[in-house]
Amino acid sequence: MSARQPHLDDLGAPVEPVRPAARVVSLVPSLTESVAATRPGALVGATDWCTHPADLSVTRVRGTKNPDVKRIVELRPDVVLANREENRELDVRRLRDAGVPVWVTVVETVPQALDSLTRMFEDALGWGSPAWLGQVRRRWDRPVPGARARVAVPIWRDPWMVVGRDTFTGDLLRRLGYDNVFGQHADRYPKVEVSEVDHDGVDLVLLPDEPYVFTADDGPEAFSTVPTRLVSGRLLTWYGPSLVDAADLTF
Repeated sequence: MSARQPHLDDLGAPVEPVRPAARVVSLVPSLTESVAATRPGALVGATDWCTHPADLSVTRVRGTKNPDVKRIVELRPDVVLANREENRELDVRRLRDAGVPVWVTVVETVPQALDSLTRMFEDALGWGSPAWLGQVRRRWDRPVPGARARVAVPIWRDPWMVVGRDTFTGDLLRRLGYDNVFGQHADRYPKVEVSEVDHDGVDLVLLPDEPYVFTADDGPEAFSTVPTRLVSGRLLTWYGPSLVDAADLTF
C-alpha cells in the first residue's frame, strides 16, 4: 500500500494535518472567523487580534507577529492556520520544528481568497467547503464595474501609510468599482505625506478602524481638501464570512 501523500499549502509546503481536524489554532483573524462560522467547537486557540465572532471564547496565543509558540504546542492542535502576510516565517518554522502541522495561506485577491479558503477547508481541515463560502462565491460572481471614484485607504498614521499595490483590499475595492490611487505604487503599503493623499486627484479617503483605529476625532481632521469616510476595517481587509456583507459596500 502506498503512503498517503501530504497536501500542499498555498506556498507549496507539504502539510500532514490530522483530518478531520478536531483541534484548530488560528493565527489570522479572517481564518478564525471562518472556522468559528463553520465548526466553532474545533477552535481551541486564536490571537488577541481575532475579534469575530464577538463572543469567541478560546485560549489566546498573543499576536499575529509574536505568537506564543510554547502555548500553541501545549494546545496540541491538529493544525495551525497562518497567512504569509500576517504571520512570520520564523514562527511557522518554529511550530513545524516542534511537530505541529501549519497550513499557510496566501491571499491577495478576492478569487484567490475563495480558492484558498476552499483548499483550507477541504485539504487542511478535512471538513468540506462550508455553505457560507458558497454564498460568498455567488455574491462575487459578477462583472467588475468601471471605477466610479478614486479612493485612498490609510492604514496608519505617524507615519501615514496607505494601501498600495497587489493587496486584497485593493482588489476588493476594484471589484466594488473603486480605483485605489496608490494601486500602482512600488510598495504594497507605502509611507506617504498627507499632501500626497489630500489633493483633487483623490475623490474620497476611506479611514478603516484597523489596523489603526481611525475615529471621528482621529483621522478626518488631517484632510482639508478630500472628504473622508469612516469604514469597517473588517469589511475592507478580512476574507471569510465578512465577504458576504462586503459585497454590498458603497461609499
